[in-house]
Amino acid sequence: MSARTKARKRALDILFQADVRGEELAIMLATEAKRASSEPDRQASWLYARDIVDGVIDNGDAIDEQITTFSKDWSLQRMPAVDRALLRIATWEILYNDEVPTAVAIDEAVELAKEFSTDDSGSFVHGVLARIARSS
Repeated sequence: MSARTKARKRALDILFQADVRGEELAIMLATEAKRASSEPDRQASWLYARDIVDGVIDNGDAIDEQITTFSKDWSLQRMPAVDRALLRIATWEILYNDEVPTAVAIDEAVELAKEFSTDDSGSFVHGVLARIARSS
């Protein structure tokens, strides 16, 4: 598994926890940063996970607006928390990270949705991200 795939899983965990617990994302990120400092062997995945979460924090309103616009009658609150987190991660990668090809961002999000969310989540996440990618 690549360092970026591991980083996406770490970012997913941070976003999901903040969402479910109702905590501020910045607080969850700080908690994870403290833990990561004691795990030097996981440093490569931590750095990109932090970039993702920082990007979601910095661009959260624009990211959520894109997701809401292209989710076809699904409000953010109605989506499973895992799907919401994955859509935020991949939308940040598509719109704000030129180092990640759009197809990779979509594929990674779909695979994580299949692994961690509902049976229908993979196709839902793919559809929303494909529409976001076409509009950007």
